[in-house]
Amino acid sequence: MKLKAKDFQTDQDVRWCPGCGDYSILANVQRFLPTLGSGQHNYVFVSGIGCSSRFPYYMNTYGFHTIHGRAPALATGIKTANPDLSVWMISGDGDALSIGGNHLIHALRRNLDIVLLLFNNRIYGLTKGQYSPTSEVGKVTKSSPFGSVDQPINPITLALGANASFVARTLDIDAKHSLEIFAEANEHRGTAFVEIYQNCNIFNDGTFSSVRERATKPDNQLVVEHGKPLIYGKEQDRGIALSAGGAELISFEPGDEDKAIAAGVTVYDRHNRLHAHALAEIDRTPGFPVPMGVFYQEQRETFDGIMQRQFHGSDDEKPSEPHDVDATLSDLFQSGDTWMVG
Repeated sequence: MKLKAKDFQTDQDVRWCPGCGDYSILANVQRFLPTLGSGQHNYVFVSGIGCSSRFPYYMNTYGFHTIHGRAPALATGIKTANPDLSVWMISGDGDALSIGGNHLIHALRRNLDIVLLLFNNRIYGLTKGQYSPTSEVGKVTKSSPFGSVDQPINPITLALGANASFVARTLDIDAKHSLEIFAEANEHRGTAFVEIYQNCNIFNDGTFSSVRERATKPDNQLVVEHGKPLIYGKEQDRGIALSAGGAELISFEPGDEDKAIAAGVTVYDRHNRLHAHALAEIDRTPGFPVPMGVFYQEQRETFDGIMQRQFHGSDDEKPSEPHDVDATLSDLFQSGDTWMVG
């Protein structure tokens, strides 16, 4: 039976504020999963605490609503115990980057084979509007009435620094681009980290308006595509040159891609770590556009794959002698530094 988006919807009332960007992300995920042709029992959604973390209630799949910042720990256990499951972790900028920052870093470096969606609205929405780890300097909120003095975390540079094997960014209301990114993230073997710019229309409305509004989006958003020059602007006459020294803005006569390349615009390579780091840094540079797309991807062994090999091993590695069925727990404790468990 061919599944549809409604097959991944539950009977729960969706309890987000009207107009919240979370609705768009939920709809995009529910539209995407049926395209994979796999039943609902093959998926599990794991979340922490926050507005985004209500996600598992609204997905007709397996799900765990865990504790603050600890979703990576639960996701690790689930994927290691049942590697056949498709595990999706849902978190927000506060849940993942504040109390859960350490857990996030280790999930990324271990390369657990999961999809990790980080909803970034630059605010604590569930607790009613305190500044978050991604809020800009000077942000006036209930917890920073004179303006935040903290330097914000850039989730992309954090993920790259933690040696994530897949790092991408998309926008809540851009359904076409989100579906493309979800498809690539799902196909990737390893931790697929996807930051999603998401609007909180109650406590931080308009924080990403420059890349959300139709009138301003072309001049403020750079769509990153592997093997293509980094071109943007209404007239497609501006581009980015990347080097070890950082990024440089380049203007050229509008035309085809060859003119951009001749002017020095970089042809992007998602497997080039130098490109990824240089591109991620332009977020903080005035006058530069916001990159959207896959920043970096590499293939390497996954954490859960290595663990499965250690657990089960090959037939040659398994002990040939039968286990002592009458052995006691005391025998186990006093058996030495290592032991085999049947």
